[in-house]
Amino acid sequence: MVVIAAVDSQATGSAVVSEGRTLADAMGEPLHVVHVLNQSRFRELERTSLDETGEPIDVETIREMATDIADDVASATLETGYTAVGLVGDPAEAVLKYAANEDASYLAIGGRKRSKVGKALFGSVTQSVLLDADVPVLTVMSDDD
Repeated sequence: MVVIAAVDSQATGSAVVSEGRTLADAMGEPLHVVHVLNQSRFRELERTSLDETGEPIDVETIREMATDIADDVASATLETGYTAVGLVGDPAEAVLKYAANEDASYLAIGGRKRSKVGKALFGSVTQSVLLDADVPVLTVMSDDD
């Protein structure tokens, strides 16, 4: 089993990693810090690669980029003691699938405070993870919009 800290490239990532580390230590389990590059970002990188080199960018290179982001976010808080993981796809689906494949015991994920109207709208990665996770989810909230 593992504890997963799902991070984006925003400021809440350090708090998510810190809480993930606390959970992992308490459970005696390894910590995996996961970042997912979504489809629109993948297409943007694909277009840039085609424009600059005339060659498409391969998925493994995209995964490596996502792993580098996970590592950058994690290393801002931790020196060692984690595994950085990069995924490609829909962020909520990819995190939940990874959690199931790794038999995760907990997920830590960032969230943002939203207006009443924003709470009524679906589409938030955090909301999707909270609704569909088969394991407990720790949400680290931020005031940022």
